[in-house]
Amino acid sequence: MFTGIVEELGEITAVEKLADASRFRLRGPVVTEGAKHGDSIAVNGVCLTVVEHEGDEFTADVMAETLDRSSLGALAVGSRVNLERPTAVGDRLGGHIVQGHVDGTGEIVERKPSENWEIVKVSLPAGLARYVVEKGSITVDGVSLTVVDAGPDYFTISLIPTTLALTTLGIKQPGDPVNLEVDVIAKYVERMLGDRIHAPAPAAAQEATK
Repeated sequence: MFTGIVEELGEITAVEKLADASRFRLRGPVVTEGAKHGDSIAVNGVCLTVVEHEGDEFTADVMAETLDRSSLGALAVGSRVNLERPTAVGDRLGGHIVQGHVDGTGEIVERKPSENWEIVKVSLPAGLARYVVEKGSITVDGVSLTVVDAGPDYFTISLIPTTLALTTLGIKQPGDPVNLEVDVIAKYVERMLGDRIHAPAPAAAQEATK
């Protein structure tokens, strides 16, 4: 479990293409401190498992499902990535509940810089639009953000200087893909309400309507 508060900008140092997967080697001095085999690290919002760890680098295997659903397949040697270790029980929840399970990808549509912040418009897959609401939470490339405006096929976010300087969102340009994870609470609520709406009425209720 993560909170969407990026700890550092890492870098892809090697990519090995396998038959139905890829193996990445990544550099991240902060997230590798104390890391061991089997630990989880979020890479651009995708929860990956540490396979090997040496110095300030670690390797992680990415299966075909993850490559298809996320933007990790577009990464190459030299790509910068957002890195975050899982939150510990008892830590402050600085962002929101983030699983590291990407729901889909969007693209940077446009950027509108201002003196103290920048408004970024991101395309939104049709299947995810119902989970995105104004002033709600969304994870973009692993960064916990607040939705400024929610449209039928887009949303906007406001980025402060710290986010621009310390995450990939400061260097992404129009046309670049980003990983999206919607608020998991919204998905659970939809599932529970959906079951209730389509479930048959209790016997007592059926009798009352006769």
